[in-house]
Amino acid sequence: MRLKSPPVINQFSQTIDRNQAQNLLKLLAKYSPETRKEKNARLQSIAEDKKKAKNVEQGPKPAVLKFGLNHVTTLVEEGKAKVVVMAHDVDPIELMCFLPSLCRKKNIPFCFIKGKARLGRLCHTKTATCVALTEINKEDMKDYNTLSANFMAAFNDNIDLKRRWSTGIMGIKNQHMMAKREKLREIELAKKA
Repeated sequence: MRLKSPPVINQFSQTIDRNQAQNLLKLLAKYSPETRKEKNARLQSIAEDKKKAKNVEQGPKPAVLKFGLNHVTTLVEEGKAKVVVMAHDVDPIELMCFLPSLCRKKNIPFCFIKGKARLGRLCHTKTATCVALTEINKEDMKDYNTLSANFMAAFNDNIDLKRRWSTGIMGIKNQHMMAKREKLREIELAKKA
């Protein structure tokens, strides 16, 4: 907090508020990928159906969250991502610094959310640095449109966010020392006047 960080790193401290985060997490939870147990059960039932009947059609490909920095980067570069959600506490942060500017360039709405563990919970992993949605169901389009409009205004189109350095917050001892200096300076100016 005491260091001044450049704008590229400082933008990760500007996260969405609690209400937007709840709405976003509700939307993303609908697209959570299946767990290993669910996948095994699904594949088992498909295998049993194939044994019984020769021609078994698989349903349409399910719309699920895509996660992982390399995968999300590829989706953004190809223009397939509809919205990108990044964690604010990625370590080392240098790995993620390019992704917001890439999203701005490709005009893909993105946001920062507190906690990579929250994103990891959606993906059934411990942590996830970023997630992306590639397909949205019709019943979720209203929520998606409001969230993407908010993200475009707050993150993509916000030029101030791109250029703002973080201000170094001084420690308590340093604050007291600076206050004493300021008082002495005011006394000197009062004597001269």
